[in-house]
Amino acid sequence: MTDKTSPASVTTGRSFNELPLSPGIKETLQQLGYLTMTPIQAASLPIALAGHDLIAQAKTGSGKTAAFGLPLLTNLNPRRFAVQAMVLCPTRELADQVTQEIRRLARSADNIKILTLCGGSIMRTQTSSLEHGAHIVVGTPGRIMDHMERGTLNLDALNTLVLDEADRMLDMGFVEDIAFIAKRCPAQRQTLLFSATYPDGIAKLARQFMREPQQVKLTEQHEESKIRQRFYEVSNEGRLQAVGTLLKHYRPVSTLAFCNTKQQCRSLLEALHAQGIKALTLNGDLEQRERDQVLIQFANRSISVLVATDVAARGLDIAQLEAVINVDITPDPEVHIHRIGRTGRAGENGWALSLCSPSDQRRVMTIAQMMGIKPEWHELTEIHSEDEAKLVPPMVTLQILGGRKEKIRPGDVLGALTGEAGYTREQIGKITITDQSTYVAVARNIAHDAVRKLAAGRVKGKTVKVRAL
Repeated sequence: MTDKTSPASVTTGRSFNELPLSPGIKETLQQLGYLTMTPIQAASLPIALAGHDLIAQAKTGSGKTAAFGLPLLTNLNPRRFAVQAMVLCPTRELADQVTQEIRRLARSADNIKILTLCGGSIMRTQTSSLEHGAHIVVGTPGRIMDHMERGTLNLDALNTLVLDEADRMLDMGFVEDIAFIAKRCPAQRQTLLFSATYPDGIAKLARQFMREPQQVKLTEQHEESKIRQRFYEVSNEGRLQAVGTLLKHYRPVSTLAFCNTKQQCRSLLEALHAQGIKALTLNGDLEQRERDQVLIQFANRSISVLVATDVAARGLDIAQLEAVINVDITPDPEVHIHRIGRTGRAGENGWALSLCSPSDQRRVMTIAQMMGIKPEWHELTEIHSEDEAKLVPPMVTLQILGGRKEKIRPGDVLGALTGEAGYTREQIGKITITDQSTYVAVARNIAHDAVRKLAAGRVKGKTVKVRAL
């Protein structure tokens, strides 16, 4: 295994024009505003485009989708209607994000068909889509295996296999599924593996089915100015109450609060609700539809706090996350770095606030050592909220019954709200469309009125049922 450890400082700011990409792809990158490569792109794209197998260590939000999406599109023959590339992801949310990003990168090519194959969606619909032919499939290991075993997914033409967030897939117990899938892919193919951390299981996996992979490792450096980290000493009994104190003082619009156990998540949720703070939790007991609704509401900025365990938050990438609160300190310092790396993205500032009981001191020392920092300690007694107003999210999410199946598009919803209903574009937030439902964020002060107007009007020429979540 060749180790090409690439220091971030050497590789930033290089142009995509240096790469052997098609003129169409270069033009698309320009239109998307991708002018210079991120460190992971600069380190891994030359290797991947030269056809080598690759193991790249990079966190979510570092531009890794383009780092594997561009080689995968370069290897593609659009005129051949067969699955030529496959991306395995740990969660449905990540699979959806990857599909959207590859679609954007593939804009210049004629009619490239990308299919998402994940659990929680109807098998029959996926099967008929596969019968019509697809160039790229993106999915979770379980559902991909289902299709392979049923004979509905043919991989004879596959030339690129990508494992995205491989460490998370190992954590979730997918190791045998991945091995099963990889062994049934053509031997003459390129394999690209991306992972935020590098546990032993990854090397083991790579030995099984990668050919002399080159390795790129970007040490995860969070810009000091972007993520401001503070540690607060608390007693175990005072931990849950302390979360409310921090929220009322810092007043972030969106906060991801990490607990080490599902029970702690439930207890924190109760404590926050008792303080009048709008919060929801992500846990493994939720059905896919419920999980989707929780994530949509959080991404829409219509709930203030999302409470989760590390397992439940896998594959989660939320833009504009003002704060991460470590309610419990994780025993694994790499997980701590991964947790706090979700804030302070894309040039924004973010708070990483950690609550530590005396028994957590050793864990904090290990984290500080690994990050090369001196922990900044603060007392809870020194913070007090000048602003006694309730912490209220700026948006409300409306659910419209009817989605992709009814061919509803974002423009239809925006048109109904800004046309007949008479709202401005600024009062409308994110619009998310699933198979059965459409979710739209609207400013809190118009929510009640917007439900009434949408229900009385028409979307795509039809009357619709609407409710505020």
